[in-house]
Amino acid sequence: MKKKSVWIKADEGGWEQQKERITTGLESGADCVLINPGDVEKVRELGSIPVAAFGRDNKSGAEIAVVGKRGEGDGTKPLPLEAPGSLDINAATLLRDKGVAVGGYVVIRDKRYEHFAAELGKVCDFLIVTGTDWKVIPLENLIAELQRYDVKIIFGVKSAEEARLAFQILEIGADGVLLDSGDPQEIKDTIKAARELESESTELESAIVTRVEPLGMGDRVCVDTCNLMQRGEGMLIGSQASGMFLVNSESDDSPYVAARPFRVNAGAVHSYIKIGDKTRYLSELRTGDTVTIVDSKGKQRDGIVGRVKIESRPLMLIEAKAGDRTLSAILQNAETIKLVGKDGNPISVAKLKKGDEVLVSLEEGARHFGKKIEETIIEK
Repeated sequence: MKKKSVWIKADEGGWEQQKERITTGLESGADCVLINPGDVEKVRELGSIPVAAFGRDNKSGAEIAVVGKRGEGDGTKPLPLEAPGSLDINAATLLRDKGVAVGGYVVIRDKRYEHFAAELGKVCDFLIVTGTDWKVIPLENLIAELQRYDVKIIFGVKSAEEARLAFQILEIGADGVLLDSGDPQEIKDTIKAARELESESTELESAIVTRVEPLGMGDRVCVDTCNLMQRGEGMLIGSQASGMFLVNSESDDSPYVAARPFRVNAGAVHSYIKIGDKTRYLSELRTGDTVTIVDSKGKQRDGIVGRVKIESRPLMLIEAKAGDRTLSAILQNAETIKLVGKDGNPISVAKLKKGDEVLVSLEEGARHFGKKIEETIIEK
């Protein structure tokens, strides 16, 4: 599912009241805040987050200029008889012509405002719609009406429950939600709901180990992330892009070292790592890169690389068969390096033997610069 954004509505009441909302949003990973133009610099003093501010001239310097407040969009001024006569639509058009990202704000009171929102959305980058006594139908209509236009629909909600509904309407859902709540837990739950819907999964199956063989010294890569991983959670690594092993994070204590649940000792420098629907070489990873963390059920989430360590260590070759396919990986030969068994429990490579079953990800086709292509390539 495509990314779903969460905006925090913080344009009413005193600054101290709105500051708490914004701070909670910042700490929880909100995507944008909607504020009055006079508060732009105050928000930037709190932290780095995209800012949308009301105003027809964008003198505040916000990343997104929003028209509609104290205008036709919120009912302060009467709706025009025709779209070309709209002050809000004309203001949005002028801003967009100047290269400014534009949002249109509409409080949908009845069918006339729904039609106006659709027209405003056609000239905006974002259409922000809230309602009074309505829920689903107007949003369904707007999604259908604007699906051919390059506009993101941001739907006003007051709770995480309403946000979940908005994200799933017509299977497409709103592109984001504008949360109007000062409850810190509601803000956190709404952002969590958005991230859960974004998460994808990869199909895992078991493969039977057919070869475990110590090799000589070689360079291996440790991927230290800014994320804590659980038992049975790690990264997909392999010598062939068409088949990768789930390498467990160092989330277990051992007699030799304490747990390092932020780390995956991933394998030899030549190895592929699966990131989203692409692959990269382990040797290419750098601080700040995004990696894909996968658990034993195939559920994925993003991780951030904090550090990459490449060191010379004794290596081990592991081969396994899944159906008629043979896949391989070269990992460091050490007690703390583990694959994930078919039951979700980690198995140390030091104890791995023929006949053990481990989790792998298989895929058809080949890779060209990390992208999947329809081509026959034999990798041995």
